[in-house]
Amino acid sequence: MDLQTMIYLVVGATFALYIGIAIWARAGSTSEFYAAGGSVHPVTNGMATAADWMSAASFISMAGLIANMGYGGALFLMGWTGGYVLLAMLLAPYLRKFGKFTVPQFIGDRFYSKTASTVAVFCLLTASITYIIGQMTGVGVAFSRFLGVSSETGIYVGMGIVFMYAVFGGMKGITYTQVAQYIVLILAYTIPAIFISMHLTGNPIPQLGLGANMAGTDASLLSKLDQVVVDLGFGKYTTTTAGSTLNMFVYTMSLMIGTAGLPHVIMRFFTVPTVKDARSSAGWALVFIAILYTTAPAVAGMAKLNLHSTVNSAVVTGGDLFAPEASIKAEDRPDWMKRWEKTGLLKFEDKNGDGRIQYYNDKSTNPEALAKAEAAGWKGNELSVNADIIVLANPEIALLPNWVIALVAAGGLAAALSTAAGLLMAISSAVSHDLIKGIFAPNISEKGELLAGKISMAVAIVISGYLGLNPPGFAAGTVALAFGIAASSLFPAIMMGIFSKKMNKEGAIAGMLAGLFVTLFYVFAHKGIFFIKGTEFLPLIGGANSFFGITPEAFGAIGALVNFSVAFIVDKVTKEPPEHIQAMVEAVRTPRGSTAVRGAH
Repeated sequence: MDLQTMIYLVVGATFALYIGIAIWARAGSTSEFYAAGGSVHPVTNGMATAADWMSAASFISMAGLIANMGYGGALFLMGWTGGYVLLAMLLAPYLRKFGKFTVPQFIGDRFYSKTASTVAVFCLLTASITYIIGQMTGVGVAFSRFLGVSSETGIYVGMGIVFMYAVFGGMKGITYTQVAQYIVLILAYTIPAIFISMHLTGNPIPQLGLGANMAGTDASLLSKLDQVVVDLGFGKYTTTTAGSTLNMFVYTMSLMIGTAGLPHVIMRFFTVPTVKDARSSAGWALVFIAILYTTAPAVAGMAKLNLHSTVNSAVVTGGDLFAPEASIKAEDRPDWMKRWEKTGLLKFEDKNGDGRIQYYNDKSTNPEALAKAEAAGWKGNELSVNADIIVLANPEIALLPNWVIALVAAGGLAAALSTAAGLLMAISSAVSHDLIKGIFAPNISEKGELLAGKISMAVAIVISGYLGLNPPGFAAGTVALAFGIAASSLFPAIMMGIFSKKMNKEGAIAGMLAGLFVTLFYVFAHKGIFFIKGTEFLPLIGGANSFFGITPEAFGAIGALVNFSVAFIVDKVTKEPPEHIQAMVEAVRTPRGSTAVRGAH
């Protein structure tokens, strides 16, 4: 069976499965629509949470980012997994004990203020809509390559699929659909990695293969990769960092606390029956997440080596990497390169007219590598590879069977669609439950609220699709920006709401607004707003990364510090919360069944 037919069959079968599950598990009440009736088993919820959290960024982009950045890409692994541990240990059990459907509802009740709830809804919508742009982009990337349609058409199809199982099924339908999507995406991620690890190192376990010797040699895979990339003028794979040490630390922290503040992930812990189940499902989710996250560095390193081996035969055969005959002839480039060129995500430009593809580093600081490249007739790097194609193209680069390539296509789409559904659920519940029922129409019937939730989700799908088709100018790194927005606005409010019984509504509201404003200002100043000087466009606040070299994607941690600082300052000069609120906070933190310590026999 040819590749395209196989892809249609596998992807079509998974879509039919998702829609079938949604019809079977459709929501009939607001409890089922918002929280799946609160009856999901911890293992099931752990698997659904893993799928909800491991978005297109995890499946499609993360290994590509690590492949491009090398050691510096570890910040995504540390930030996202560390953030999940933070969420599981510090927030999820207490939020579940509080017993509300949504994050804005928790903030509104904890800070005894509809204004606080409204501000939380605004923060949630800003983070979720920014995040969903990345998911729709991922859907477009996967569709454009594997289904032979434009990325725009791919987004339309993705919107239709999500509409069918999210609007009708609500959280109940999404939960069981995400279980199926997790199974699809994890098989799609690990099976190619096992094949490639076996081929390169003889070890079927990718996590071990990354540190093993190349098959038939005494050289380790990582040392071989280091040698190749350094000789070609790139930074050393195992030591290169992402900017300054400060930026790497702040970036990691921003991803970590942003993860712990993401509303669509937090909502998953409202779907289990008890606080104990919330803790248990968090542990299971971490296990399911770890399978992919420990595989990602191996996928990245092996894909990087495979790509260089494809373009430059001397990587495999030895000899001079810069010899003219070492570079592949453009006419001999493999079919997978031609297929990805059609998407625009891989580009080849013969700058010196020699009919060969020379893949060296344009910005190399290695004078020896530059001298060798120039002596070989090099006039600039001739191959551009978008990081987003590394995972999706990896099976094709390694010449794996067609069914594996088709499975990867289905996995990439499952990752993007599962997170998109979770985000849409968070947006829908914020609008229908927190705004419409909580503020504008408190006496609305359950049937009316359920209808409002479905309409809200349908509108959110249309808006997210539009933003995926027409991403705003600052959309580069949208996923990281979404984490930064959640880190700077929602995470501090949730933390203070649980662990500071003296924090009042004025402090929480001022903190959320200050953190969100500072972060958005820094992002827009670098990516969206410019002063004109002559014919030049200059960043609003004086140069790129002007705040101690911190990138906009990493600024969420700074915004969180601003949030905490403003909240505590305002709290000190305003009235403390009512006694019943302080007692409620104390009760939420008290383990069930505990009694006072009296010190008597």
